[in-house]
Amino acid sequence: MSTRYVVSACLAGERCRYDGGDNTCALVVRLVEEGRAVSICPEVLGGLETPRSPCERVGDRVMNRDGQDVTLAFEQGAAMATEMARMEGCAAAIIKSRSPSCGFGRIYDGSFRHVLCAGDGVWAAMLRAEGFALYSEESLPDEP
Repeated sequence: MSTRYVVSACLAGERCRYDGGDNTCALVVRLVEEGRAVSICPEVLGGLETPRSPCERVGDRVMNRDGQDVTLAFEQGAAMATEMARMEGCAAAIIKSRSPSCGFGRIYDGSFRHVLCAGDGVWAAMLRAEGFALYSEESLPDEP
């Protein structure tokens, strides 16, 4: 049986990025079309609008460029997205690199100057803790 994926909605072509755009990845779109993936945006689930001010992790908090702490929205959205992924039978995730929600391994450092640092986004950390295999549009799984 093939792996069922949860994917970042922006990679599936949904216009839910902070700037109202998307990050369409052809493989992710195909997986969704084939019914092998479910697309979710934890930031939208957490109640954040599209478009919205860019956000970055600052330690264990998430701040937007305007200085507003949006950690609660990120945490609530990540929890809902993780539960939805479990309910959909997903075991792996293809999520947006460097995002304050979905990035893993390397994320933006909170300076809003496109500087990367070691770390995971809020949802990525939750998915990792729940045992999901993590992939990004930059490191796609071999098998899909």
